[in-house]
Amino acid sequence: MSDHHSGHHHAHAGHAHGSVAPKDGRYDRVSAGYAGPVYTCPMHPEVRQTGPGSCPICGMALELESAAMADEGTNPELVDFIRRFWIGAVLTVPLLVLAMGPMVGLGWIRGALGEHAAQELELALGTLVVLWCGWPFLERGWKSFLSWNLNMFSLIAMGVIASWTFSVVAVIAPSIFPSGFRDMHGTVPVYFEAAAVIVVLVLLGQVMELCAREGTGKAIRALLDLAAKTARVIRDDGSEEEIPLEHVHVGDRLRVRPGEKVPVDSEVVDGHSSIDESMITGEPVPVEKTVGDPVTGATINGTGSLVIEARRVGADTMLSQIVAMVAQAQRSRAPIQKYADKVAGWFVPTVIGVAVLAFIGWAIWGPAPALSYALIAAVSVLIIACPCALGLATPMSIMTATGRGAQAGVLIKNAEALERFEKVDTLIVDKTGTLTEGKPRLVAVIPESGFDEEEVLRFAATLEKGSEHPLAEAIVEGAEQHGIALGSANDFEAVTGKGVKGMVDGKQVVLGNLKLITDLALDAKDFAEKAEARRSKGETVMFVSVEGAVTGMISVSDPVKATTPDALKALHALGLTIIMATGDNERTARAVAARLGIDNIRADVLPEDKARIIRELQEQGRKVAMAGDGVNDAPALAQADVGIAMGTGADVAIESAGITLVKGDLDGIVRARRLAHATMRNIRQNLFFALVYNGAGVPIAAGALYPFLGILISPMFAAFAMSASSISVVTNSLRLRGFKL
Repeated sequence: MSDHHSGHHHAHAGHAHGSVAPKDGRYDRVSAGYAGPVYTCPMHPEVRQTGPGSCPICGMALELESAAMADEGTNPELVDFIRRFWIGAVLTVPLLVLAMGPMVGLGWIRGALGEHAAQELELALGTLVVLWCGWPFLERGWKSFLSWNLNMFSLIAMGVIASWTFSVVAVIAPSIFPSGFRDMHGTVPVYFEAAAVIVVLVLLGQVMELCAREGTGKAIRALLDLAAKTARVIRDDGSEEEIPLEHVHVGDRLRVRPGEKVPVDSEVVDGHSSIDESMITGEPVPVEKTVGDPVTGATINGTGSLVIEARRVGADTMLSQIVAMVAQAQRSRAPIQKYADKVAGWFVPTVIGVAVLAFIGWAIWGPAPALSYALIAAVSVLIIACPCALGLATPMSIMTATGRGAQAGVLIKNAEALERFEKVDTLIVDKTGTLTEGKPRLVAVIPESGFDEEEVLRFAATLEKGSEHPLAEAIVEGAEQHGIALGSANDFEAVTGKGVKGMVDGKQVVLGNLKLITDLALDAKDFAEKAEARRSKGETVMFVSVEGAVTGMISVSDPVKATTPDALKALHALGLTIIMATGDNERTARAVAARLGIDNIRADVLPEDKARIIRELQEQGRKVAMAGDGVNDAPALAQADVGIAMGTGADVAIESAGITLVKGDLDGIVRARRLAHATMRNIRQNLFFALVYNGAGVPIAAGALYPFLGILISPMFAAFAMSASSISVVTNSLRLRGFKL
């Protein structure tokens, strides 16, 4: 339905169906009054209710909002429709034999029964199929006319009821029909078999569609199945006990034996092993873990034995956050859906108009019995034009793609992010932690004459031990490796993007980049040449000043990740211009960029500058994606057309990002880009199938081929074609499940 239609009927939907979801997709089940699992419509996520049913806007079967609930058994609607389909099929076979038998040499059956008895048997069988097997469609069609939310069921109900009512009257009171309805023998033909076959084929299409829609939830269920079912808890007295996963609490000590799954997000307190994290990150290489390292629930332990302490349990674990994020993304609507909605909004009334015109045209110009042909043409138009495929085109692709992304460590916040990422032409990446390891190492300490290395390093490391910056960690680690005992620091002050200041052993100490030194009017010209040489190798240089005099220079290097060069090549091949934004000075940045083949750099960038750089690029007409760690990059991630949060596994659901990579490296961006391309291509194929099919189907059903080929398709063929179009869209969408990222 169109935005206008769905908006107009929200009140109705909310009243009849529990509630209309708030804009951000979150809800509190208790306060919203939901007593059980919540069901929603894949095409109209604002429709939500407890228990299964059909959407008041489009008539589609509602499905469970959370795939986590889906282990409650098969969809009750699917069970019901399968039963109706089989009963309908069994009743329709003798009906077809009676109606079509004379054409294939089985006319003796009809002859043995007698014409009147044969018609009465057709009436009984056809009525059972239409009124019992087809009841859900008739009910949805009736509701659609009451609320004027015209949809596919409006057309099916009209077509079936027209055929059936005409046939019932033809059997009970044939004398009331004019000659235009009578064949050459003077009898009025009946269409019970057409009405019954339409119902059975629509049921078959619905069964296949419901099965396929259950398939889109497979990715989430597969994620849920990754979780361990039990955990081995170590009691205070040293005894060990196997307990269900839901009984694990934060702070519990758990043992993970070789080959077992890690039960919950934890920290290693004893032992060391390698952990296979591929099911969460999509990366095949196991990661070494030792005391103090975090481990993620559902990852698989290698050959070592570990004792871990639970840090996050239940809904707080990374796996639960991923499942919640995927479920939310599957319910979101892509902007491209607007076009499908607009088309569907005027499509159904147009089709009803075409059916009326087809009836009038055949009634006036058709061969005898003209009115019978007119009825067949009108019913065929109504059935073949069902816009079911059009409605499914986008949601099916989005649901499949978001599940596929999650399996590869690419979490999509909503469908809009996927659609936008396909159009992005410029990618801004951080240097530290994105291109590089994010674990800088101390390379050199160069003291001013009159000072020694140890003294300069002691001042710097003592000041930095209060900071969490990666460069600070490198300096403190370097001091520890040199066996330098650190003093005490106070009045510590971080100057964002420039460095730190404070008192060490009663002396005023400053450690920072050239900007900070210049700001404080200190003189570092003695180091200018040495600093330049270091920067040209891609090292980061910081100056140490004690009591207002620059006493030395410290150089730190952050090695480039092994995966970075290949990932950059792949991103270039996928049509992206890459800009590196870094707090480093221009010389260091250029050295790294030249080595990696990066298109452009922005150096000496403070965190608050990134949003401005993105804005400038957008004003030039660029579509910009920004990859950042989400800590100080939130404004830039929000400003970008698509924000990509490089998750470290600590905070999956980073609010300001449209895409979150569970393992923060460029390979993840490559996978996300491929997924965006594949999904949008898939959606366009689906819309093409749906629109071209309907565009061609309606005139053929109306009788456009009759003047040239003498063909008028039967309503049965129209029903088969309508089901086939929906199934082609569903099958095409499910191809994304096997897409290689």
